[in-house]
Amino acid sequence: MSHHELPEIIDGLPNISGSEDLVQASIEKHADDTLYLGKSGIDFDQVESACAIALHMHQPLIPAGGDDLQSAEIISNLQYMMEHQDIGDNHNAPVFHWCYKRMGEFIPQLFGEGKQPRAGLDYSGTLFYGLRKMGLHDVFDALKPLAIDPHIQHGAEWLGTAWGHAVAPSTPVQDFKLHVRAWQHHFAAIFGLEAVARVRGFSPPEMALPNQPDVAYEFVKTLKDCGFQWVLVQEHTVERPENGWGPEHKHLPHRLVCRNSKGETAEIIAIIKTQGSDTKLVAQMQPYYEAKGLNRQTLAGHSVPPLVTQIADGENGGVMMNEFPPKYMEVIREASGSRTPVVNVSEYLEYIFSLGIQEKDLPALQPKNQKLLWDRFQPGDGPEKLEKVIEQLRQENHEFHMEGGSWTDDISWVKGYDDLLQPMDEVSALFYEKVIKPGVPTSDPRYRKALFHLMVCETSCFRYWGQGIWVDYGRELCRRAREILEKEF
Repeated sequence: MSHHELPEIIDGLPNISGSEDLVQASIEKHADDTLYLGKSGIDFDQVESACAIALHMHQPLIPAGGDDLQSAEIISNLQYMMEHQDIGDNHNAPVFHWCYKRMGEFIPQLFGEGKQPRAGLDYSGTLFYGLRKMGLHDVFDALKPLAIDPHIQHGAEWLGTAWGHAVAPSTPVQDFKLHVRAWQHHFAAIFGLEAVARVRGFSPPEMALPNQPDVAYEFVKTLKDCGFQWVLVQEHTVERPENGWGPEHKHLPHRLVCRNSKGETAEIIAIIKTQGSDTKLVAQMQPYYEAKGLNRQTLAGHSVPPLVTQIADGENGGVMMNEFPPKYMEVIREASGSRTPVVNVSEYLEYIFSLGIQEKDLPALQPKNQKLLWDRFQPGDGPEKLEKVIEQLRQENHEFHMEGGSWTDDISWVKGYDDLLQPMDEVSALFYEKVIKPGVPTSDPRYRKALFHLMVCETSCFRYWGQGIWVDYGRELCRRAREILEKEF
């Protein structure tokens, strides 16, 4: 099978739709393949503990290719930084460029030394497209072997995400699914259908997990429908169903169990990213040192090594830019062949399940604050009753919130962003009316163009910055999306 079955760019836009069936078929065909066990060289029976790190890479697309906001080309924020290095921190742009490709240099180098490098990689669709549009083909040339070369592909684990870095709690559920499918589609177009079938874990943008039961249920259902086998969750955004407390064994895999107001249940394996999202933790390889202090634990009657998991931005901050490379090299050299290796999450899960442990044996978790709801509400009582109970709880307790937890816990993803939320929601509703409801084929060039603009405006950055030029960018992108939907459909 060639690795170039899908074109990466169509009419100047990323290939984000039109071949969903092909992509899904490849994912389903390889769903039960063993990707690591027996091939990776790690003898898990001799392992005492393990760690996994992942690097999150993202740049938004912004209407900044030109001075006039209304006609400026949509370009990568990285391109804007490159062209305006005299402003703020933009002088970091060339280093960011290097950060996006350097794992493609480090991993082969370490394999060449006879070591066992590992890293999780989470790249947003907007970043991929922006890099390609800038002509930074060197990034893709460096990363491609990590996706397709059978000799080194087990050194990296690619993680799926939402194409436009949309946060799940405040993105309409039908749109979130479009982002997830578009990311898989685009990834397959870049690296091939076999490469996308190896992507088993999902990294939610901003680590934001919806806790509103209907939204959380749809979130998990989307991941399962798209063929994902596990999701990364942040320790303080989940709770134990029986008592509402945080996870007891945070270094073991769990099940994220989400029930909706109609009484339906969706669940997926959850890997807990421990609290703290400081890039220093990953840049200084802290999970490795934490893991070194741990011993095997018992899970469903079997002895298993605990797994310390951490994700951070892979390009942001001086520590990540400068200290990570030597530290990563040092730790991989020390950890390879030791009783505390660096591993991929899927590789670890393959080992766990090879022991006879099954998914149903894993302890259950649910999104935070749900116990308060289930104490007053029966799944099956329906969405109206659910809203009433949520409202009651809000009145009684101002700490209680139901937009979902995100790793910038002080920032609510919904409150205070009305300025932007309204235009975004308008575009979402319009896309549904003009494109989804009439059943416009996903291969229609108009569909691709509309979807691209919808996803670009739902990027979290336009909410996150919440003021000044970022709000202007967000509003302008919404205006363009609205115009396309009104004029072309």
